[in-house]
Amino acid sequence: MQIPHPGHFEKIIEVKEPHLDLMNHVNNVQYVQWVQDIAEAHWNNLTNTKIQEKYAWVVMKHTILYKAPAFLGDKIQLKTHVKKSKGATSVRIVKMYELTSQRLLIEAETNWCLLLKETLRPCRIPDEITSLFHPFGMEE
Repeated sequence: MQIPHPGHFEKIIEVKEPHLDLMNHVNNVQYVQWVQDIAEAHWNNLTNTKIQEKYAWVVMKHTILYKAPAFLGDKIQLKTHVKKSKGATSVRIVKMYELTSQRLLIEAETNWCLLLKETLRPCRIPDEITSLFHPFGMEE
């Protein structure tokens, strides 16, 4: 059994009918939603209310490589981590696998910008946040 890196986060979801497109596989837009959902879940898991009330993240760019389809009833393992952070921005990686076969379904890279909620302006990512997502320093 692989032990996850402390800066990584995972969850498992099951494909339901509302996730499907006209070809009966997971809709591309649904994958984008799951990319955002796991990023939010990771943020909420690592941060406290004080941090969450002070800061918000906005997407600057999503890049997704679709590798294989997923279908109704499939269980999907979502894995994410923050690859790098600099200034006010972070690059987050999300990979989704069909749970049983471990077949890679998508790879996503999202550029996020940290905002101060009070001003809605970008702000440098403070050490209190960087240390949560990079507990052993920056990954390459």
